[in-house]
Amino acid sequence: MKIAIYGREFNNSVLPYVQEVFDVLSDLKSPITVYGKYLDFIKEKVRFPENIQTFSGHDELLEHAEVLISLGGDGTLLDTLSLIRDSGIPVIGINFGRMGFLASINKEEVRKAITALQRKEFSLDKRTLLSLESKHGLFGEENFALNDITIHRRDNSAMMIIHAYMNNEFVNSYWADGLIIATPTGSTAYSLSCGGPIIYPNSQNFVITPIAPHNLNVRPLIIPDDVSLVFEIEARSAKFLVSCDSRTETVDRSVKIVLNKASFHVNLIRLNNESYLTTLRNKLLWGIDTRNY
Repeated sequence: MKIAIYGREFNNSVLPYVQEVFDVLSDLKSPITVYGKYLDFIKEKVRFPENIQTFSGHDELLEHAEVLISLGGDGTLLDTLSLIRDSGIPVIGINFGRMGFLASINKEEVRKAITALQRKEFSLDKRTLLSLESKHGLFGEENFALNDITIHRRDNSAMMIIHAYMNNEFVNSYWADGLIIATPTGSTAYSLSCGGPIIYPNSQNFVITPIAPHNLNVRPLIIPDDVSLVFEIEARSAKFLVSCDSRTETVDRSVKIVLNKASFHVNLIRLNNESYLTTLRNKLLWGIDTRNY
C-alpha cells in the first residue's frame, strides 16, 4: 500500500511519535511519500528511508498515494482536503492535538493503527461536504468545507443582519455576530460550542447555528442536505468574513453567498475497533459519572 504523509510544524514533545510512524512504515516496507514542506521541517529531526518521495499538491498526491496519513490534530486533517479534493483518496488522522474528533487515532497507538491499515482492517466513513458559490469565485477551486462554512463580522464591526433563504423561500433574518452552516462532521466543532446539536454523520442533514444572536428565541435549525441556501448581508461595515473550515476571506457586503452539498465526499478511515459513538463518549467524557461505576 502506497502511503502519503501530511503534517504541520510541531513541538519536540511529539517527535518520538513522528519517528515511530516512519519506523513502522519502514518495518512494513511501505512506499512512502511526504508533503514537501513537512519533510523540510523534519529532515533534521527524524530518520526516514533514503528513497523517500515528496509531493507538493493535488496532482502529485494522486500519483503516489493510496492512503493519506495526517499527523496532527483535527485542523491538520482539515488541511488535507485541499490536497485530496474529489480524488476519493482515504485519509486517517493520528492525533497529536487536543480534541481529535477527526484525527481519532491516539498517538500511543501508532504501530497498532498502521499495522491495521496495512492489513486493510478498516472501513470507509463517507462524509458530506458543503460547497460555496459566488459571482466573485471565493476560495477558487477550494470552495468546499468538511466541517462548516461560517459568515461572521470582522473584529471591529457591529452586529450583522444575515438574511437566509432555503430553496428561494425566506427562512429568517439573523441579527447576530455571524452564522455557522455545519455538516454532520462539523456539528461537533464550532457549531457545538455555539449551542448547536450533534448530528450523526450519515443523517443527511446540515445545521444553521447563529453566533451570539440578539434575538433570544432564535435557535439552531436542522435542515435537509439537498437544499440550496442563499445568504445576503446587511451591516454597518462594508466588509465581512467568510470561512471554509480554516480558510478565511474578506468579502464585500454586497456579495451573495450560495451554499449547496458538494458533488463529492471525503473518505475517512475508521479502523475496525472504532465507532463514532465511542469517539463521542471518549471526547465529550460522556458517562464520566460515579453512578455509572
